[in-house]
Amino acid sequence: MKKILVTGANGQLGSEIKVLAGNYPDFDFVFTDIADFPLDKTEEIIANFKLIQPDVVINCAAYTAVDKAEQDQVTADAINHLAIGTLASLCKEFGAKLVHVSTDYVFDGSSPVAYKETDVPNPKSVYGVTKLAGEIACSQNCPESIIIRTAWVYSEFGNNFVKTMLRLMTERDSLGVVNDQIGSPTYAADLAQVILTILNGDKWEPGIYHYSNEGEISWFDFASDIKAIAQKTCEINGIPASSYPTPAERPAFSLLDKSKIKAVYGIEAFDYKVSLKIMMARLEKQSN
Repeated sequence: MKKILVTGANGQLGSEIKVLAGNYPDFDFVFTDIADFPLDKTEEIIANFKLIQPDVVINCAAYTAVDKAEQDQVTADAINHLAIGTLASLCKEFGAKLVHVSTDYVFDGSSPVAYKETDVPNPKSVYGVTKLAGEIACSQNCPESIIIRTAWVYSEFGNNFVKTMLRLMTERDSLGVVNDQIGSPTYAADLAQVILTILNGDKWEPGIYHYSNEGEISWFDFASDIKAIAQKTCEINGIPASSYPTPAERPAFSLLDKSKIKAVYGIEAFDYKVSLKIMMARLEKQSN
């Protein structure tokens, strides 16, 4: 039985892996989060790793407060970069496999077409810089690792764009939502399934992969779809990103090309609207 250590287990992706865990009786999951596996303390990473002795590590943990990271660079770097180097070194030393989750924020958003894994990163935010540094440390310290970049993650769990929009649409008569940042959302349940499908298969090809749901939309489009599915009456107005300044710069275009993960692992990427409807139905069921 494979022992699988999941870090960041109370986050969106980790929570979705928990939901799916029962479908994999051959996996012995060990779910940890910041309280019992803090990634900003190197000595505790090493001690916990040796205590758990995993066959596989799925690193879902990250410092994801994108704007806060601009002022909290030390903590962001410790969690998104240094900790990944430590985890990768431990996986290499003890022969464990590592799946590390990264982000579209490693790109600057200037591409006219969907980003491929071979495109040169150029992050514009502290968050993006630290996540890229984590990728590099992961690849250098454990060349056999798999890195999956994803984007615009949402789920029933935690805080995310979908849940925020649903709340604001209930509280307000109108909303302004950025219409000049383009990408594709990722339902965390779909990404969780992708990771477990890879781990459950007989193929392991290390390297960087891209995964999100299918579609090319703006945040305004995303909000409009959420409104339509939830049948809200709140008016949604498209605004430029310049009208909504944030401490951290976001990529204006961060669509990810998923052809590599589809070709190598036979992964299917669902249309974002299909997954959005599933997530919102589950959210509705929870509230009833």
